[in-house]
Amino acid sequence: MWEASFWGFVGGFALLVGAAAGIWLPTSRRFVGLIMAFGTGVLFSAVAFDLTSEAYDRSGAEAVVLGLLGGALVFFIGDWLIDRHGGHRRKSQNGSPEGAGAMALVLGALLDGIPESAAIGVSLVGGGSVGVAVVVAVFLSNIPESLSASVGMRKDGRTVTYVLGLWGAVLLASTISAGLGYGLLGSAPALVIAVTQSFAAGAILTMLADTMVPEAVEHAGALVGLVTAIGFTCAFLLSMTA
Repeated sequence: MWEASFWGFVGGFALLVGAAAGIWLPTSRRFVGLIMAFGTGVLFSAVAFDLTSEAYDRSGAEAVVLGLLGGALVFFIGDWLIDRHGGHRRKSQNGSPEGAGAMALVLGALLDGIPESAAIGVSLVGGGSVGVAVVVAVFLSNIPESLSASVGMRKDGRTVTYVLGLWGAVLLASTISAGLGYGLLGSAPALVIAVTQSFAAGAILTMLADTMVPEAVEHAGALVGLVTAIGFTCAFLLSMTA
């Protein structure tokens, strides 16, 4: 469990790296959009080869379908509720709509980050080593997520303390989620592990389509598709050699 928590911390620490870059480094909208596109491609690969494929190998198609649809539905409902309270632009560099609540931003960040971290912990189940590709995917995708959102929050007038505190809280939750992902499933049947893996995959996939891709396209335009494919390719090669 401690190893899983450590790797969850490593993946989540990128949130603070991205937040610091968004606060103190000059970054163009286009650059952030392209970095977000690369992270999207990396996560697509992790979902396909390190979560869904492994879940299928563990327990077959039924577990995968159940988990994917369950994860997608839970994320969709949670995201819909957060959107209604002003959190639907939480990854935008342009800031949130007037009246967006701080709690919506916090819950939105948690909703986006916890499935990724739980996937890191699940990758250790069965006595294997940590899924390197999953950790790298989470790390690389977290940087543009928090960078873009932090730029937007600063435009909204949020203080540096607030922004860093928000991502620090998400980092803590991510670390705990990774540990729980392993601790609760360490001796679970293969079916339960497979459903959990694909559940995380479904939630991540829905998050990518709902928040990451639209923001990347808005800020970087037509190049997003190409850069996403490059990110996918890099992560795929890592998955095959790790």
